[in-house]
Amino acid sequence: MSITTCSPAQAHQRGVGGGVQLVDVRTPAEFRAVHAEGALLRPLDRFDAAAIAAGVPAGATIHLMCKSGGRARQAAQKLAEVGCACVVVDGGTDAWAGAGLPVVRGKGVMSLERQVRIAAGLLVLSGVVLGFTVHPYWFGLSGCIGAGLAFAGLTDTCMMGMAIAKLPWNR
Repeated sequence: MSITTCSPAQAHQRGVGGGVQLVDVRTPAEFRAVHAEGALLRPLDRFDAAAIAAGVPAGATIHLMCKSGGRARQAAQKLAEVGCACVVVDGGTDAWAGAGLPVVRGKGVMSLERQVRIAAGLLVLSGVVLGFTVHPYWFGLSGCIGAGLAFAGLTDTCMMGMAIAKLPWNR
């Protein structure tokens, strides 16, 4: 399945006439920090494609966005599985704000991507320190985290990110 994309400016222009239902699939904390004006929050970890498809106003097209595009593409795949056409906004919220389009800014929050980098780094460091000081088996922790990061890069699916998204401060 090929995913249809558009620029933030195109999505905004289409939305001026009411023909776009803008859906943000980031975490609630990311959404509270900054989101495109008029966007609805439908986090990817709780994304119900059938319910979203049923709730779209007649004549409107779903335009999906996240921070930069990866999660929006996953949501587009889920919508395609229920037979709903949609468009992914290239570059996501970052590109939307960078283009000077209207956004709603709230309380700043650490991005999910940054939380994953911190957690992965601390786990790798812990594995190395414990491997040298406690038992060499602890080096396996660093290896597992490295394998998980490689898998995330290859598949654009981050299990650690999905787990961190469920933490209370990301709700």
